[in-house]
Amino acid sequence: MQQLSARDVAPVPWRNGGGLTRELLAWPSPQDWRCRLSVADIASDGPFSAFPGVERHFVVLEGDGVRLHFADRQVEQRLGDAPLVFDGVAAPGCSLLGGPVRDLNLMCRGGHGALQPVDGEWRPPRDGIAGLFTRMAGTWRAGAETRALPAQTLLMVTPGDHATEATPWTFEPDTPTALPGWWFCQEITQEDSDT
Repeated sequence: MQQLSARDVAPVPWRNGGGLTRELLAWPSPQDWRCRLSVADIASDGPFSAFPGVERHFVVLEGDGVRLHFADRQVEQRLGDAPLVFDGVAAPGCSLLGGPVRDLNLMCRGGHGALQPVDGEWRPPRDGIAGLFTRMAGTWRAGAETRALPAQTLLMVTPGDHATEATPWTFEPDTPTALPGWWFCQEITQEDSDT
C-alpha cells in the first residue's frame, strides 16, 4: 500500500495557468496516465483545463464552492455535494461562490472510475486502482491492520498490490463528521495493466 499527503506535494500551475494543483497519483506514469488523482486550489474565476478523452470526477474539499459553466448548463458544487462527473473535453468556466476553493479531482482515461463518500465498509475492487482520500484525520482499518492518517492524505493500492482485497476497509475520523473522506477506484483492464 502507498500513502501520500497533499501537504508533501509541491503545487504546480494548471495546464492553462488558472490555478495550482498537487498531483497525488498518476498511474502508470505521470507522462502517460490512465488514472490521476489531484488536489487543486482555485483562487479566482476562470476556465478549467481541457482533458479530451478523460472522465472527470470533481468534489469540493474546502471553501464556499463553485459554479461551473458548461455549454448547456450551469452546476453549483459545494462541500458535501455528490461528486460531479463530466467529460474532460468540456473545460467548463468556473466562478467562485465565495472565497478560494480547494477541490479533489479523479481523472480516468480508458475506463470508468468512481468517487464516493466514506460511509461504512468498502471493498476495493479486485483489479485496478483503489484507495481512500481523507478530508479529516482519522484511522483506516482493514481487518487487524490499522493506519493513522492525517487530513488530505491518499492511501491506495495499484494492480498487483491487492493483498487486502478480501477484507473490507473502514475509516473513522478523529472528530465525528458527516464527510470524513472519499473512496475512489478505477477498474484497469489487463491490457492497461500491461502497458
